[in-house]
Amino acid sequence: MSKKSPKLRTVNKSIPPYPLNRFPSDFPFSLGKEIVYLLATKGKANLEGSEWEEIFATCIGAEWKPSNVGLDDIVLGNTAWGAKTVKATNPETQQKVRLISGRNSIVYSFGETIDTSVDPNLPGEQVLEIWNERVSAIREKYKHLRTVVLVKSNDLSVVNVFEFDTIRYDPELYYWEWNKNHNLVGFEKSSKEHLFTWQPHGSQFTILEKIPSDCLIIRIQPPPTLDKETVLDSLNFTNDWITILNNNG
Repeated sequence: MSKKSPKLRTVNKSIPPYPLNRFPSDFPFSLGKEIVYLLATKGKANLEGSEWEEIFATCIGAEWKPSNVGLDDIVLGNTAWGAKTVKATNPETQQKVRLISGRNSIVYSFGETIDTSVDPNLPGEQVLEIWNERVSAIREKYKHLRTVVLVKSNDLSVVNVFEFDTIRYDPELYYWEWNKNHNLVGFEKSSKEHLFTWQPHGSQFTILEKIPSDCLIIRIQPPPTLDKETVLDSLNFTNDWITILNNNG
């Protein structure tokens, strides 16, 4: 009998639900429908954080699982997403966004004190190390980790959606400076481009992200707002629906 290599049944589990930034074909219509419903029922163009997470999860058939870390609030198979919203005067022409990316406290994580007289590269490296640890912890659970961003006009009539891989940042590739407001700003060494801002008071960490040219942009026709009393009447609402459990009056 000749020696042969065994044939195995294998499944490639590393393939994400869809290629990066190539949303499913029905995604624009699903998103538009969700925004139309929001505008009609809320009566105001207010779409923030957790609501965007839930809408995005619904649109791609994923599970919305709010997390404390904020990097894996949406899960579908081997892929997790964090979600961000940014307001823009004109989402169609916006080229870069500032993404608030958590609080990276070097006081808590490293026991350091805030001292703007020290070499800024020391706290800058620590800020990135905190971020990198968060990303590594999530990547242990999911093969693919992404951030999806909704850039929205003030009235939600135009939205720009894009996503990118959520990555670790090699501290060796960046340098840091204290600015006039005593915030720490990080630059890419090769391009001198400003990429990070860290505010010592509050420890807020911001990443500047370029919007790719192949982003999704949709325009939405604002719907009429549903009248509250009309909706309640259509439900045959009466005060009998309300039970007073405790009355402190």
